[in-house]
Amino acid sequence: MDKVLDSPTAAVGDIPDGAALAVGGFGLCGIPSTLIGALVATGTTGLRVVSNNCGVDDWGLGLLLRAGRIARMTSSYVGENKEFARQYLSGELEVELTPQGTLAERLRAGGAGIPAFFTPAGVGTQVEEGGLPWRYAADGSVALASPPKEVREFGGRRYLLEQAITADFALVRAEVADRHGNCVFHATARNFNPLCAAAGRITLVEADRIVDPGELAPGAVHLPGVYVDRIVAADPEDRRIERRTVRPALQEV
Repeated sequence: MDKVLDSPTAAVGDIPDGAALAVGGFGLCGIPSTLIGALVATGTTGLRVVSNNCGVDDWGLGLLLRAGRIARMTSSYVGENKEFARQYLSGELEVELTPQGTLAERLRAGGAGIPAFFTPAGVGTQVEEGGLPWRYAADGSVALASPPKEVREFGGRRYLLEQAITADFALVRAEVADRHGNCVFHATARNFNPLCAAAGRITLVEADRIVDPGELAPGAVHLPGVYVDRIVAADPEDRRIERRTVRPALQEV
């Protein structure tokens, strides 16, 4: 089954206002920037987004955030996005901050059909006790706080119950995808993209390179095509480096 579409606009065209999105990427690695750009152009708003972070002010999810299209973020890291912090502290954006490993496992569980799981992460903190600000009021008070979590003991150790995450749509970026949807991810881009892809009811993939079925060795596939519904070509030039660190040039003696 050929899942390749002609344009990213066609891929995101049926995402409605208020949709829940699982968006891949880790820092600025593996961000589905082509699909995000198409979504910005559609005007879709009120989005509830699950992603490790929210891009930067002028790229990635930061474009949707700056346009006021995101109503809620579930993430582990605010990162370099000043607009994210501003909207959160001013009460314009609801934010559920989640330990990074817990976020990854919530997505994995959602993709695997597991409704909830127990984890030691967050025991003895406000993650367990509740009261973390999810949304502030305009006057700086807490308008909505996180609820306490169920705790159980296994083998003499306390664990928190965490619910799985599923999303209406997933947006991910692959290095290579074949026309059936089998995907290969490059390095750090593999951290969250496969998890988001599995957690989405409808999964959209942008790929740097699209190949014919059979060109990918079975053992090289990181995400089976059964999880993928639509594929588009990614803009290969649309890449960012969050912090460039280089060694000073050596001077000849």
